[in-house]
Amino acid sequence: MEAGSATLIEKNVDRAASALFAAAAAYSAYTAIAPNFSGPLRAAGATVVAALAFLVCFRVLNGVKPEKRRLPVPVFDVRQIDQEEPPVLLLTDRVEEPPPPGEEPLVLDDVLAELGPDSRVVRLFDPRTMPTPGQLNDRIERHLLGEAAPAAPQDASQALHDALAELRRSLR
Repeated sequence: MEAGSATLIEKNVDRAASALFAAAAAYSAYTAIAPNFSGPLRAAGATVVAALAFLVCFRVLNGVKPEKRRLPVPVFDVRQIDQEEPPVLLLTDRVEEPPPPGEEPLVLDDVLAELGPDSRVVRLFDPRTMPTPGQLNDRIERHLLGEAAPAAPQDASQALHDALAELRRSLR
């Protein structure tokens, strides 16, 4: 935004605020002098109060100047940016140049197919191990009746750590 348009916007906001203050002052003067004066004198008095309130408020708001910026923003020069970035996103410490397009076919390896059958990480949401709707209903009924669960599952944290370690080894 240019400085000229910003100053024009600020001046218009000052005018609007002064007009609102003048309207409020005129209304309060009109209601304050209502019992003592007739209609035309009340309107004239409210008009004079509104004009004075507008002038005073506008002069006060014009006298307020914005503070100087504490943290000046330097000019951003695009030419200072280095263009020496690696051509691929680095997820490891090794930098491998990608093969030119069209020379090598893309081969997708399914790493999860190589995991052992006792791996719990892969079988976390296996549909064969999920409870059936009847088993879920039995669990809910036991919970609502306040019965204890049949048996607490054993602590499988060590098995989980072993499975994660096996997964890490297979990914290397």
